[in-house]
Amino acid sequence: MSLPRSTDTEKIQKVLARKGLASRRKVEDWLREGRISVNGKIAKLGDRITLDDKVIVDGKPVRHLNQQQRSRVIIYHKPTGEVCTRNDPEGRKTIFDHLPRLGGSRWIAIGRLDINTSGIILLTTDGDLANRLMHPRSEIERTYAVRVMGEVEMKQIQALTKGVMLEDGMAKFDSVVAAGGEGFNRWYHVRLHEGRNREVRRLWEAIGMQVSRLIRISFAGIPLPRNLRLGKRQELAPEDVKRLRELVKLERVRLPKRNMQRKR
Repeated sequence: MSLPRSTDTEKIQKVLARKGLASRRKVEDWLREGRISVNGKIAKLGDRITLDDKVIVDGKPVRHLNQQQRSRVIIYHKPTGEVCTRNDPEGRKTIFDHLPRLGGSRWIAIGRLDINTSGIILLTTDGDLANRLMHPRSEIERTYAVRVMGEVEMKQIQALTKGVMLEDGMAKFDSVVAAGGEGFNRWYHVRLHEGRNREVRRLWEAIGMQVSRLIRISFAGIPLPRNLRLGKRQELAPEDVKRLRELVKLERVRLPKRNMQRKR
């Protein structure tokens, strides 16, 4: 990850996202709200800056714009009952209550899980990475373990993988695999490449089934570690962060080395 020269100009939201202050979309909101100034003047959407400009957000200077920051990503095992907002007006527990403090940047949640869903959620200091992984165009794979109440017929499974009309359009699972259970508590693993609000629950409800438990067990190819307890976190190794950046084309994909031996 290379930085531009100090004489180059870039959009404010790109610079601050790379710095890890927030996602580009959030920085754009700050610009509309007049919360950012550059060299003493209120900045507006579309403004560009150099790495030598003096940027202030909410009255606090953003230091060391010209320093390269290593992208960090952590896995958090979210319990039910926690929300994914930074500050909850209802005073409920948030996932940010359990994260390590950072100097000069902040953790950005990559997507959300609703309050009744547990499982893996990724957080990063890299605003560009968060933005790419959350963008619908990236079609990031998600896998959930779902417990439903009652017997599920084959025609219902077929409907889930063929497509079901929801209020916001057609939706489907890439796959539905039985994962154990008996009686009125059956487990399935479902895989999809979308992140619409409550999409997994709504799909099952559309075929007349009620979800009694929902756990996200992988995101973007990163599995929820078996030994990571609820409410605990684990940092990804640099090579795994690099693979995530390659996945969304923020870094070049590493090609396998060719066999350079000469033919005899």
